[in-house]
Amino acid sequence: MVDTDTRPDPDALLARFEADTERARKGRLKVFFGACPGVGKTYAMLSAARTLQSQGSEVVVGLVETHGRSETAQLLDGLELLPPKVVPYQGRELREFDLDAALARKPALLLVDELAHSNVPGSRHPKRWQDVEELLAAGIDVWTTVNVQHLESLNDIVGNITGIQVRETLPDRVFEQATEVALVDLTPDELMQRMKEGKVYLPQQAERAIRNFFRKGNLIALRELALRRTADRVDAQMREYRTDQAIETVWQAKERLLACIGPGAGGDRLVRAAARLAADLHADWIAVYVETPALQRLSEANRDKILKTLALARELGAETATLAGQEDTQTLLAYAVSRNVSKLVVGKSLRTGLSRMLRAPLSDRLSALAEDVDVYVVAHEAEARSPAEAVSTPFILDPESVPMARWPGYAWAGVACALATVLAQLVSPWLDLANIIMLYLLGVVAVAVRYGQGPAILASFLCVLAFDFFFVPPKLSFSVADTRHLLTFTIMLGVGLTISRVAASLRYQTRVAMYRERRTRALNELGRELAGALLPADIVDISHHHLEGLFQSQVCILLPDLQEKLHAPVPGHKELPLDPAIAQWVYDHQQPAGMGTQSLPGAPMYYLPLRAPMRTRGVLALLPSQKRPLFQPEQARLLETFAAQIALALERVHFVEVAQDALVRMESERLRNGLLSALSHDLRTPLTVLAGLADSLPLAGPPLPEAQAEIAQAIRAESLRTSTLVGNLLDMARLQEGQVQLKREWQPLEEVVGASLQTLAAPLARHEVVVDLPADLPLLELDSVLMERVFCNLLENAAKYTPAGSRIEIGARNEGDRVSITIADNGPGLPPGREESLFEKFTRGQDESPVAGVGLGLAIVRAIVQAHKGTAKGENRPEGGARFVITLPAGQPPVVPPET
Repeated sequence: MVDTDTRPDPDALLARFEADTERARKGRLKVFFGACPGVGKTYAMLSAARTLQSQGSEVVVGLVETHGRSETAQLLDGLELLPPKVVPYQGRELREFDLDAALARKPALLLVDELAHSNVPGSRHPKRWQDVEELLAAGIDVWTTVNVQHLESLNDIVGNITGIQVRETLPDRVFEQATEVALVDLTPDELMQRMKEGKVYLPQQAERAIRNFFRKGNLIALRELALRRTADRVDAQMREYRTDQAIETVWQAKERLLACIGPGAGGDRLVRAAARLAADLHADWIAVYVETPALQRLSEANRDKILKTLALARELGAETATLAGQEDTQTLLAYAVSRNVSKLVVGKSLRTGLSRMLRAPLSDRLSALAEDVDVYVVAHEAEARSPAEAVSTPFILDPESVPMARWPGYAWAGVACALATVLAQLVSPWLDLANIIMLYLLGVVAVAVRYGQGPAILASFLCVLAFDFFFVPPKLSFSVADTRHLLTFTIMLGVGLTISRVAASLRYQTRVAMYRERRTRALNELGRELAGALLPADIVDISHHHLEGLFQSQVCILLPDLQEKLHAPVPGHKELPLDPAIAQWVYDHQQPAGMGTQSLPGAPMYYLPLRAPMRTRGVLALLPSQKRPLFQPEQARLLETFAAQIALALERVHFVEVAQDALVRMESERLRNGLLSALSHDLRTPLTVLAGLADSLPLAGPPLPEAQAEIAQAIRAESLRTSTLVGNLLDMARLQEGQVQLKREWQPLEEVVGASLQTLAAPLARHEVVVDLPADLPLLELDSVLMERVFCNLLENAAKYTPAGSRIEIGARNEGDRVSITIADNGPGLPPGREESLFEKFTRGQDESPVAGVGLGLAIVRAIVQAHKGTAKGENRPEGGARFVITLPAGQPPVVPPET
């Protein structure tokens, strides 16, 4: 049966949605792409910018290099230019792009020329493309220019074509992430004519350039590279469009490449080839280095070369890993199977002759064993070894371990052979030759276990010679009377060599297992202690204790305050060269910076963000005693795991504090509501009696004198005001406890508003009240008593906070499924910025206001409106004054039968 289900893959839809969301948040990058200098990239960029500016768009020039070309310089007229940043360097002043000024200006579109440019040492970022990434993250659109020779994956190809190594490069991922790429193309003949006319370089420079880089053959090849690179991008866009439109459903396993990096020459070329192949196949790729016992002792230069090659692979978009194994072929294939790798990329072996016959190249061994994996072989150039690379030093798998000195191991091999000889001489009267051989092999095993394979091999040869000299007739001579002993010597040597190899392998595997066990134990101990931490200070102390010993570094953890500013380090870390500005940048951008990174690599410390699932919780700063061990891939991943655990612990503690605060607030709110309710009940009766007594005083006897009558009236007014306040307190407590049951009835809005105006007739007598309620308003399902309280509170506030003679307007309009009601005045208005906080309990517009009140009126308004499934908000009117807007659901009023 043919599957006709053409529904899109939900995982693909989700990935595309997340990518679209990320693109919408960031700025858009447009790259004007060309084959070489002089094709007109900057000219085309400025021309397009002027056209966009003429259409009303905001365009600012961050930095443009005209290289003395008058035609290009003329296009800058009329465009806003950011002043360059003058940077002193080696006695000169250089003009550089001012990143901070661009971020502060934050234009809609910024032009930044020459994306691959290297910044002056000491700048925030070593490369201009990193400046552009920060601009894009800030939401600024950027237009820039790039030549094909600056793409990292094509760097070696361009070097082979032109014979010139281009030093300024940028990762291909930056080019791939561009929203739009505009190819600026020019034929080689036209470009050479422009060169001769002096439109690219000055005449003297042009002649020299034509003889070297700008030869016609070079230009043709570079043009082809640029066209192919652009065509690859267009093809990818076409396939993405087909996928988005579900034109054709493709069922195909995802490609994944594995680049095998070795200690030999050509690692950079291998990585670039793998990056190009991965780009062509649109596949993920991994770069790995396998550390075997045979590669335990690498020179300092070779280790640096491997780390740089892995760093280059990461820069080109690869995932990197360092594997430890007994044999490289089996280790690679096992890892390839575990990661579902479809293609292996290895370098071509430079070994020939006998060495190739004794051990087949890695590519041949992989091809023989890899049944379902394709093997790609990349040729790489021969590379001369420097004297530094020839010096072999022990490989340190565990940065805490101290390597054994090499030559004492060979000396102890001789000592072990001598001890075995002495022991054999003592027991030779009771043992035959076969038993004596076992004593010598025991010495070989001891040397192999303690000092490794090299000293064990020497011990094997020494033991065979000593056995021949001291125990095989004729004794004290290397001559052999019985030729059968030659076979004994051969077997003894073979067994000794085999034992030395196996013992050394076991020793290496034991060291690897101990290292992994130490890592696992450290993670478990850190996780266990962090699980018991209840305060951020406890987490900081625990992290210091574990990180400082494991990574041989001084550690400082910086945590943010409520204003998102990082705390200064504790007094015990004042001696660290900590830069608070770098730490704040790491926290804000959630990217590592400092030593060993691409952002501010000259800083003496390494800064790592503590990223948790919800947000970044702080910054981890380390000052390592040795830089190299910290940035080995396995150590770097271990540090990231530690940082993730610390961030999770900080987030857990944060939410524990939030939950505790919420419980405290809930309990205090419950107690306060209970107290208010009790007080309200106890105060309401005496206040009512007091108001009644004040009313009865004039009626109890002869008329009161004027002064006493005024006192009685004041007693009555204050009693009623206090009774109203007590009623508000009681209503607020009942609303918050959910004890209010709405008695909804369908009724016209004008009746509720009219009742409120009648209740407040006295306070509103000194104001002009305008009511504008359209006749077509629908009936609303309201609790008339509670809604009357809403309008009374709003109208009372309008009367109290506006001067006499002010205008108070009451209006409403039908908005379909909702009805909007407004109460506005032309008084002083609401405090700016506090429109929302005024609806909180016990909050007043002015703390020292002469108007009496406790700040409950608006809180009651919102609580009642929300109980009716509506909304209430306050705002200032543009013409002056305050306006409160209430929206209530219109609902479906019952149909009134016609009168008969």
